[in-house]
Amino acid sequence: MANEFRKVTVLGTGVLGSQIAFQTAFHGFDVTAYDINDEAVTAARKRFDGLAQVYQQDVDGADADNTASTAAGITLTTDLATAAGEADLIIEAVPEVLDIKRDLYEKLGTLAPARTVFATNSSTLLPSDIADYTGRPDRFLALHFANHVWKFNTAEVMGTERTDPAVFTAVVAFAKAIGMVPIELHKEKAGYVLNSLLVPFLNSGIELAAGGYAEPAAVDETWRIATGAPMGPFQILDIVGLTTPYNILVNGSEAHKKLAAWLKENYIDKGKLGAATGEGFYTYPK
Repeated sequence: MANEFRKVTVLGTGVLGSQIAFQTAFHGFDVTAYDINDEAVTAARKRFDGLAQVYQQDVDGADADNTASTAAGITLTTDLATAAGEADLIIEAVPEVLDIKRDLYEKLGTLAPARTVFATNSSTLLPSDIADYTGRPDRFLALHFANHVWKFNTAEVMGTERTDPAVFTAVVAFAKAIGMVPIELHKEKAGYVLNSLLVPFLNSGIELAAGGYAEPAAVDETWRIATGAPMGPFQILDIVGLTTPYNILVNGSEAHKKLAAWLKENYIDKGKLGAATGEGFYTYPK
């Protein structure tokens, strides 16, 4: 089955979705990337061109020619039927909101061929909360990537009790084929391995700043000096982008909703969305 994953569609061209699409295309797969409007697609094309430059600097074997052809070779569309119509594998990387994902999969179930495997890149949601909306729970699972996929190249593979073992095995093989290190989870866990460790850490950082205990830069400095880590929580949040943690927090406990409100008022509403937009907790050259 793994050899049949030649046509791959990525739904969502944000920070991580665009990286997944580029990484997959760079390793020789036929990639289509979908987003909801022309503005998002235009932004995606710029992201692909930017990734071409990054790969030349960071990835062995990447050069001006093969990265430019990778970027140019990704098909972009705002039509979901076009995106899904010939796909062997669809990787969904849309906002971390359960209703958005469920609605998307209900549409996909009628548009994609029966053979198509669906994989969600959801950060914290359980695939079993979505499976019934796919119309093919046996061909649905989670495939979770870390930001900067070409460098931090884990791919967590997590099925539900209804995922066909052959589908799970095929997705593991696909992850290897695009240069990832597959991390197989034996049962469902919200947050997988990575975010089970990372999200509480990031939330603790936000709690310190939102509660007025310390400024974001001081929190980061403390973590870097005391642990030897290269980045603190707010530097990581800027790379991830503030929209994703906001969506996670706003759907959480009352304490988490208060942290979400702090993020929204002090950063998101001011257009400070993270490194990709030039400013988040820190400022970045554009």
